[in-house]
Amino acid sequence: MQMIRTIIRPEKTTEVLSELMSAGFPAVTKLEVVGRGKQKGIMVGDVQYDEIPKQMLMLVVNDEDKDDAIRVILHVARTGENGHYGDGRIFVSSVSEAWTISTGAAGL
Repeated sequence: MQMIRTIIRPEKTTEVLSELMSAGFPAVTKLEVVGRGKQKGIMVGDVQYDEIPKQMLMLVVNDEDKDDAIRVILHVARTGENGHYGDGRIFVSSVSEAWTISTGAAGL
């Protein structure tokens, strides 16, 4: 199993969630987060904004489904044809176990 965490622009959240659902990935956790990327925030006039609002989506998928989920996120979350700074990041990490609390069942 793999955990995919993606940090995206808030205005892309609804579309990304919809496309993930259509692609067979209905189980997602959404968090409102703030932060900055490599560009070190945004400078507007004399003001530096380094706490930029973003959305973090987290999902756990089977190993063989990881690439499909990533493709959906990359395709939908990118702004414009070539993308722009601030479009976000995707992080993938291994999950050794998962349990459903209500049933006690192991796995997804």
